Amino acid sequence: MSSTLLELTRAAHEDVERFERLIVKDLQNEPASNKDRLAQSHRVRHMIDQITSTTHKLVDIYEDKDNARKDEIAALGGQTATGTNVFSAFYDRLKEIREYHRRHPSARVLDTTDELEQLLEEEPQIEFSGEEAYGRYLDLHELYNDYINSKFGKKIDYTAYLDVFSQPQHIPRKLKMTRQYKDYLSKMTEYLVYFLERTEPLQDLDRLFLKVTAEFEEQWADGKVDGWKDEAQENGHATDKNTSELDLEYYSTVNDLVIIGPERLKEALGALGLKTGGTVQQRAERLFLTKHTPLEKLDKKHFAKGVRRPEQNGTVTAQHQNDDLKQIALMEVKIEKLCEILSEKIERTKENVEKKQAQIYEEIDAEREDEEVPDIESDDEDQQIYNPLKLPMGWDGKPIPYWLYKLHGLGQEFKCEICGNYSYWGRRAYERHFKEFRHQYGMRRLGIPNTKNFNEITSIEHNNCGRELKRSKG
Repeated sequence: MSSTLLELTRAAHEDVERFERLIVKDLQNEPASNKDRLAQSHRVRHMIDQITSTTHKLVDIYEDKDNARKDEIAALGGQTATGTNVFSAFYDRLKEIREYHRRHPSARVLDTTDELEQLLEEEPQIEFSGEEAYGRYLDLHELYNDYINSKFGKKIDYTAYLDVFSQPQHIPRKLKMTRQYKDYLSKMTEYLVYFLERTEPLQDLDRLFLKVTAEFEEQWADGKVDGWKDEAQENGHATDKNTSELDLEYYSTVNDLVIIGPERLKEALGALGLKTGGTVQQRAERLFLTKHTPLEKLDKKHFAKGVRRPEQNGTVTAQHQNDDLKQIALMEVKIEKLCEILSEKIERTKENVEKKQAQIYEEIDAEREDEEVPDIESDDEDQQIYNPLKLPMGWDGKPIPYWLYKLHGLGQEFKCEICGNYSYWGRRAYERHFKEFRHQYGMRRLGIPNTKNFNEITSIEHNNCGRELKRSKG
């Protein structure tokens, strides 16, 4: 009964709707801790993957390449080789249903709702190192050792490395043209991607990298990539032809090329001497042929009229060198983008390293034991936390140590009139708030640019005086 193609289609649509409802239900629950948030994100990611897989199957059914769906619909309508007989088809179908229930009298409809509901109670197994603390911090010690023991790196401490590792464009170009540097970038990209997949599973990294690559191609062609400006001209590949060419290494399917658009495809095909006509899909397919087939082996029908197939020449080695440099530059751009997404965790990692440097061994060991203890206390919602000094809560839901409270001056209150008399506790939070949205919005409402000149000014009256003073000087 359920083996018919139309029934499989109906069941697939039902599964998609059930997974969508489960995702909404799961996201309506606010996670109590960072560990719960990670588990929720991974559950949602798993359900999205299930929806994607089921949707691909539905697309194959609707494309109906073997005409099985069309034949089944025709059979239901009574269409046969001898003509149309609706009543005959109806009674044949009725007979089939009765025969099925006669052979399976105890058959019942299975409700998979309860089974799917159990997905909401799953706790995915996510592996983190001790330094990563369930994704709260990055563990870059291995990359740090590679950096300080390389020719392109410097002998700096780990805290300083956390400030510079996200800025590879500041490394001199002559030190980047080595296999060691390329392996270092590859290793860093792999780690950051793996870390993001574990901590932010809902991030669409494929789409992100596709966009980054497209922007990089334009900047590279114009010689505007930070740290690699005018690299194409320096390597003797600054002709109009190479400006128009696309590096197909970063496009895995024809559909990826379609996104570029008809005009860019036309330019790339023209630069290779290939035909530039046809639809966007045809242009993309023609260009994609050159990814795995050298131009000299390509069928001559793909070339424009009057253009001869190129022959192998001596510029291959130079082109390979330029491709290696381009690949290194692209990895740098990807690392910068990944670090931009992880900026908050990088800042948190620096704070954690500084805190550990000020701790004695017993305090570090005690903290590590607290992290390894399962969340037994969190199950008792009515349990009161002893906090007579009213210290701020840490990431683990417990009061932070008193010495840390004094170290960061969290007992000091800073009020900002521009932020609606909002209170900031501690000097660090106060200095950071000048770059946050609440302060920027308040400055914008006052018609004052939020520049460094107006930092440390939290009074509306002082801001207005400063603005008038700037006008009088102007």
